[in-house]
Amino acid sequence: MFSLPKNATIIEVGPRDGLQNEGKLVQTEDKLQFISALQKAGIQEMELTSFVSPKWVPQMADSKDIVAGTEKMGRQFVLTPNERGIDAALESGAQSLAVFVGVSNTFNQKNINKTTQESMAALKPLVLDLKKQNVFVRACISTAFYCPFEGAISPEATIDLCREFVDWGVDELSVADTIGMANPKESYDLFTKLVNEFPEVLMTAHFHDTRRMALANIISALQAGVTRFDASAGGLGGCPFAPGATGNVATEDVVNMLHRMDIQTGIDIDLLCAAIGKIEPHVTNPVTTGMYTLYKNRL
Repeated sequence: MFSLPKNATIIEVGPRDGLQNEGKLVQTEDKLQFISALQKAGIQEMELTSFVSPKWVPQMADSKDIVAGTEKMGRQFVLTPNERGIDAALESGAQSLAVFVGVSNTFNQKNINKTTQESMAALKPLVLDLKKQNVFVRACISTAFYCPFEGAISPEATIDLCREFVDWGVDELSVADTIGMANPKESYDLFTKLVNEFPEVLMTAHFHDTRRMALANIISALQAGVTRFDASAGGLGGCPFAPGATGNVATEDVVNMLHRMDIQTGIDIDLLCAAIGKIEPHVTNPVTTGMYTLYKNRL
């Protein structure tokens, strides 16, 4: 029998990654109610919003109001793509920032109009300065397994990119299967290498459920020593710059699986599903995840 941890941490990404690709604008007050309900369910780490140009991601135009209106509880991330976003986030009072780069050059260029190394060159002085200010920095590594434009990504390329961030002193690596093509063997192999190579950094796995393999990939990552997982309540999400990327793995289904494996998360599933019920009327598609469907059928 493979060994499993006693505890795991869920980083809830629904308010940011889950809503950024939603076609219908969600009102700020509805987002804040969703965030508050997630906190009541026991979520201790959460991506709240992103400080990006509203021209490109109009859903995130209220980022300052989201930070100001959220009760300060646990670690709260905001995504910051560049110096302007970082400055705006710090001015809003954010204390934990996330930066992102795609391993794939093509993805990176379509996403932010820069090659991977151009992005890294621009980010380096910003990250070094943030660490001098003792700001928590989370580095999000997109297309770590596959790219919608380039296909399979070599593990060495992902590891090399992670190494640059670690050398700059980042606190966390969130390594993403952006389009949900990874399989459990690939998950185990890559995360085993990453955990062994960078034991001093928080290691987080970020899976999309495009091919319904996210839960299996999480089990493989657990076996590799990962105990932190990004997930989105209701399975909301997708990437506007990654064709074919569907929603993130559903928080409620991850929590259910972990609890049934005697791995504790500190999250109440019923309260989590109640939080989903607050946001579902404000998104385009109905939520049909396993645990949320069971919850609704009990009401």
